[in-house]
Amino acid sequence: MTSNPLLDFSGLPRFGAIRPEHITPAVEQLLAENRTLITRQTSHAVPATWAGFVAPLDDAAERLSRAWGAVSHLHGLLDSPELREAYNANQPKVVQYHTEVGQNLALFEKYKALAASTEFTRLSGAQRRIIENELRDFRLSGAELPAEKKLRFAAIMEELAKLATRFSENVLDATNAFSLLIDDEAGLAGVPEDVRLAAREAAQAKGRSGWELSLRAPCVFPVLQYAEDRELRHKLYYAYQTRASEFGETRLDNTPIIADILRLRREAARLLGHASHAEVSLIPKMARSPLEVLAFLEDLADKALPFARRDYAELKDFAAGELGIAVLEAWDIAYASEKLRAKRYAFSDQEVKQYFPENKVLEGMFRVVEKIFGIRVVPDEVETWDAAVRFFRLVAADESTIGRFYLDLYARETKRGGAWMDEALTRRRTSAGLQLPVAYLICNFSAPVGESNGSKRPALFTHDEVITLFHEFGHGLHHLLSKVDHAGVSGIHGVEWDAVELPSQFMENFCWEWEVLSRMTAHVDSGAAMPRELYDKMIAARNFQSGMQMVRQLEFSLFDMHLYHDFDPDGPKTPLQLLDEIRQRTAVVIPPAWSRFPNNFSHIFGGGYSAGYYSYKWAEVLSADAYSAFEEARSGDDAEGGVLNPVVGARFRDEILAVGGSRPSMESFHAFRGRAPSPAALLRHNGMITA
Repeated sequence: MTSNPLLDFSGLPRFGAIRPEHITPAVEQLLAENRTLITRQTSHAVPATWAGFVAPLDDAAERLSRAWGAVSHLHGLLDSPELREAYNANQPKVVQYHTEVGQNLALFEKYKALAASTEFTRLSGAQRRIIENELRDFRLSGAELPAEKKLRFAAIMEELAKLATRFSENVLDATNAFSLLIDDEAGLAGVPEDVRLAAREAAQAKGRSGWELSLRAPCVFPVLQYAEDRELRHKLYYAYQTRASEFGETRLDNTPIIADILRLRREAARLLGHASHAEVSLIPKMARSPLEVLAFLEDLADKALPFARRDYAELKDFAAGELGIAVLEAWDIAYASEKLRAKRYAFSDQEVKQYFPENKVLEGMFRVVEKIFGIRVVPDEVETWDAAVRFFRLVAADESTIGRFYLDLYARETKRGGAWMDEALTRRRTSAGLQLPVAYLICNFSAPVGESNGSKRPALFTHDEVITLFHEFGHGLHHLLSKVDHAGVSGIHGVEWDAVELPSQFMENFCWEWEVLSRMTAHVDSGAAMPRELYDKMIAARNFQSGMQMVRQLEFSLFDMHLYHDFDPDGPKTPLQLLDEIRQRTAVVIPPAWSRFPNNFSHIFGGGYSAGYYSYKWAEVLSADAYSAFEEARSGDDAEGGVLNPVVGARFRDEILAVGGSRPSMESFHAFRGRAPSPAALLRHNGMITA
């Protein structure tokens, strides 16, 4: 076993052994080995064949991906000054290497030679798809640029990687920099008990009395939704909406970073001969042009706006007439909405939350995939990065292992916000045999909290959090149920970005089914399953404010696409002014002028969604239509199986999940559904058209 755990590829990452000082030597050794290999592979002595040319490069790429992936994973989940310093010191080296590979003309020519050879026609569809993707990516990396422009393109890629990391770190640091100590519990009137217990534990951990509130999701959102104290809601909303802006520490202000990212992405696009970053971003996606995306979004906005305006008018009338809030402010929206929902449907999120203890939710979610996909999820053990992390195996009907996954559910100070799936290992066939996939599933939910008697109350999830968990598990299933043996198109690899949300959003639908919820709920105190009466109220309220929710997502998507397509970062208009123009056309809730949403919009500045945020809505059309196949089975000849239909499930697994990126996503959708996707199911699920 190697002394450097990052260079040990015999199994899963040895998280307990990885230290910041391991990062630099591991990265430098792997980069040196890979550069030596590339020199050999591009020589005349190596023929342009899959086995002789591509396979060794794939092996080397995977070793680097596994080592750097473990480092990136810890940077996002267990951040520390030492780890951050080592990560930031080595990220430019990794980015520079990938740009160097992408611009290597000798490699590009070798791939072109393989694509033109007689062997190419004998390769599997997955192998041909990988080679075609490689040729595309060489062009997008600037392989055909003249030397001077190549250097500039490489410098831009390195700087953009640094800026994206700084953007995300600033959001995390600004989130953690805020705390508000409440010394009188009366000031927390209306705030749910588990949130108050967590706030008390947070204060005690720092040797303070009282209740400490933070901007982390399990705290800030329930306070905004339930706190009776309007001024408290205002304080937290202001702090949350101005994170990483000029209203806080100068060193954490993301405003100049946004400007730099926009300029550099536009410059990179123009070096490649395109007018905008959005044009480049869409080349590997399903959508064909920025104009097509904008037309798609604006069509949805036209359909959703009448519903959104109706929702907002009802909310304003209710707030004025029932709550005494004459002018409905942004920090009142969640609070007033919860009060209106509770009055109209006679239940609250907190009432529902008592029926979703962690273990019961997991059992129910695992039961869904057991029924529709014929697999089982069983607990397993492995070395992890935190004591609260759990580990599971996916098992086939013949008891063979299909894949494994880590589950990290709780928010921590060292963990970036949000929820996501990432990979530890990708399914691929090697000279040693079949490598099985391993996934990371990450959420930011409330951890179990202590009660006055000293016992721990189990973690309880809101229904929205249950939906989030199913969403990330859908991504995980896409990765884990792949039957493709080549890493480049296995699992989520090679899947168009605007289709990658299909399996995740598809899984969300099961969270609304009685045959699922009736068996995945147990009241935290009594153990009783959720009453049918409460479920019926949830269904009646399912589309509560769906118009407002949809236009909010469309606002973000339109902002992202315009920002990267036709916005001039050197012009007189600021991104905030662009966002305000979009809101005037599309939104019904207009935040205060001091709101700095772009400064913490990590998806498009710190993540992979630049000119791609529309993907959530694009894929939702696909996922809603795919789920309607299960709804049709429930009411058709296969009705006995209910919505958890194993026949339809097997087809979804085989035609969508198992094939990964080995063929275009539209072909996979056609193979499953037998036709092109229709937005009708999405609009029906959102209450905007009748069945």
